[in-house]
Amino acid sequence: MSDNRFKIVFDGALLPGVESTTAKLNLAELFKSDVAAIEKLFTGRPVALKRDLSRSDAETYLTALKNAGVDARIEEEQPVAFNLAETHETDSSASDFSRPAASPYAPPRAAVGESHAEYSTLKVFTIHGRIGRLRYLAWTLVLTLALLVAGGIISTASFAVATASPTAGIILGSLLGFALFVALVWVSVQIGVQRLHDLGWSGWLYLLNLVPLVNSIFPLLLLVLPGNTGANQYGPPPPRNSTAVKVLATAWLAFLPIVFAIVFALGMNGYLNQLEANMDSSYESSSINADDDTDQSVIVDEVEVQSADDTAEPVDSPKQ
Repeated sequence: MSDNRFKIVFDGALLPGVESTTAKLNLAELFKSDVAAIEKLFTGRPVALKRDLSRSDAETYLTALKNAGVDARIEEEQPVAFNLAETHETDSSASDFSRPAASPYAPPRAAVGESHAEYSTLKVFTIHGRIGRLRYLAWTLVLTLALLVAGGIISTASFAVATASPTAGIILGSLLGFALFVALVWVSVQIGVQRLHDLGWSGWLYLLNLVPLVNSIFPLLLLVLPGNTGANQYGPPPPRNSTAVKVLATAWLAFLPIVFAIVFALGMNGYLNQLEANMDSSYESSSINADDDTDQSVIVDEVEVQSADDTAEPVDSPKQ
């Protein structure tokens, strides 16, 4: 083979600011192993985690390890000369954790490339894993449609029960509506956390949706910012978008302006109705005040006339 080959070497060093316990847990998840087996990597001796790699593959594996918090390095493989007359058995267990056999050409026991799949497995009802922007839009559209259908069913059932017993209908509608709200929030959090993982961010940042003003900008970041192209501390990248995901995402993008237009129209209609009601109220108040002023003027006039009659001097009748 004419191309140079490389290996990934790790001697127990960690990246700055990374605790040993955190790194071991990350490696255990990365290798799909337990912490007890990962402890063997932290002996202080160089350990070859993966051998016979091209330069690009070595860089990929090194990035995954860096994201796990360990300070590994790439070294060039030394060419090996085959000599059938002289074979040497070496004890590789002390120098190479990934090779259970003595042969230097045995497959690795805990290789990064084999334990870390090329793409992650998609799961909706979990906070683990990663999803991209288009899949986030598609899943949100499906969740919205499911909410509308479930809300329609709950409303119909509550109305049917309310015809027989209004109290029972209100109680049933309230309980089912609360359950639907909890389910909506729970699934929304799971989808949002997976989207944050795709960006390489902690899922706790989803709580920013509870902060005023920030919650008007933060959802837009989830829709705009691209995810990590390679593996990060939350796993491999999500699978490529299918045709269904692209169609649903496009439909949602086309549906959002319609929703905003409807909300804006309803808001403007309510504002105009309120303005008209205020104007009518002001007009009625002005009319009432004008009527009161007129009535008071009439009363004053009557009082003045009566006073004038009372104060007028009596006219002596002509003597007979």
